[in-house]
Amino acid sequence: MADKTTFKLPDLGEGLPDATIVEWSVKVGDTVRLDDPLVSMETAKAVVEVPSPVSGKVLELAGEPGDVIETGAVLATFEIDPDLPQRAEGQDTGHHHGPKPTKGTGSKAPSNGDQVVASDDGGAISDAGDAAPEGTAGEGERADSGTVVGAMQSSDTVHAERASAVGGVRAMPAVRALARKLKIDLARVRATGADGVVTMADLKQAAADGSAALRPSPSGRGAGGEGTGARTAPPRAAPPEARREDQRTALSASGKPMRTQPPTVSASGQPEQLKGVRRNMARVMADAHAKVVPTTLCDDADIHAWTQGNDMTARLVRAICAAARAVPALNAWFDGDKLSRTLHPHVDLGIAVDTDDGLFVPALRNADMLDARGVREGVNRLRTQVEDRSIPASELSGYTISLSNFGMFAGRYATPVIVPPCVAIIAAGRARHQITPVIGGFESHKVIPLSVTFDHRACTGGEAARFLRAMLDDLALAS
Repeated sequence: MADKTTFKLPDLGEGLPDATIVEWSVKVGDTVRLDDPLVSMETAKAVVEVPSPVSGKVLELAGEPGDVIETGAVLATFEIDPDLPQRAEGQDTGHHHGPKPTKGTGSKAPSNGDQVVASDDGGAISDAGDAAPEGTAGEGERADSGTVVGAMQSSDTVHAERASAVGGVRAMPAVRALARKLKIDLARVRATGADGVVTMADLKQAAADGSAALRPSPSGRGAGGEGTGARTAPPRAAPPEARREDQRTALSASGKPMRTQPPTVSASGQPEQLKGVRRNMARVMADAHAKVVPTTLCDDADIHAWTQGNDMTARLVRAICAAARAVPALNAWFDGDKLSRTLHPHVDLGIAVDTDDGLFVPALRNADMLDARGVREGVNRLRTQVEDRSIPASELSGYTISLSNFGMFAGRYATPVIVPPCVAIIAAGRARHQITPVIGGFESHKVIPLSVTFDHRACTGGEAARFLRAMLDDLALAS
């Protein structure tokens, strides 16, 4: 009797309880070899390609693209082929089939070398005090290479993500995920990458010129074989005047009052399961709401003295850094369990980036050491990496204070959510002009509405007010 084995979804290095199926690289009945691409899974941080843990025939696959699979649940079932290469018994694969145990304020972020494809967990930070310095190991031990996704033996080798061929098209998992979102047929995209790989730039060009849009088919699935499945629109209901007369009068023929249903009883929309970044964002926000005691102070920064050419984002970053030097209590982490806080001598500023997939908060490292040009280049780099989902996971955690510049869209003041272990978040609203009294009359001055939300467990109202005052003073300067 053939030997069967099940493969459970491993912890993909995120510490999250589940992941979403993006695309299977195999189908039931296929024969796969050890470490061949098996499936692409999306988490809050990445679209990760999971390789096959064995060589053999695929008997069962758990779920379709879009389904959410819990960590530790069965992902696939195989019939092992003894004539093909197999992993030695007891050999380390790097798999961890279950929720990652948490310690302190969060989980250990991957090192800078661990490149992933995307996202924002809101800044889960590990308690570095209990860990050995990076790159070190105890006597007789090799330095920890971290959790490796897929069945690969433990080593210090850096494993780069590979393009997989599905339906005759070679592309990275992130490119395939974006193609589904944009409804692009990858088979019709002109590939310019090495070995005929469709790159992110190729996909964006096809989206811009409309040359590779999915063609609807009678079955409601795209013609390109990428399985985006654009459904045909349901038939529209006939307008009230087109309904039969007897249908309009039958209900009221008895002469009794007609009872109508509240709008919530008959909803026209369909429930949509949260996935990937949005799913994790929901968890992070709920956790933050349960743990933090937020309080918000608001004021307007008068920027009338600014000279032409000032970069508003760069000035906001500079003002936050100046305020952090004056009042370190807000540039800090707070441990609510141990009732301890950590004041940071540097500023790693988390900058909220809004996307259709959810909220990302990449960290602008050592913002207090950057000039205006350095800030602008750093912000542009982070935004680009978020948009094309190439940002390393290490850049999405570890910030010491954060900024939400929501005013670029609309709104004056806000009460943004503080994600532990951070103590404060600054929100900048939409700039406006207001009449300001001056000696001899009135003038129209441009102002920026500011909101400083802080965890009242970790700092006082006076500290927050002095922090805000320091920001206002820095922003009032001409340059």
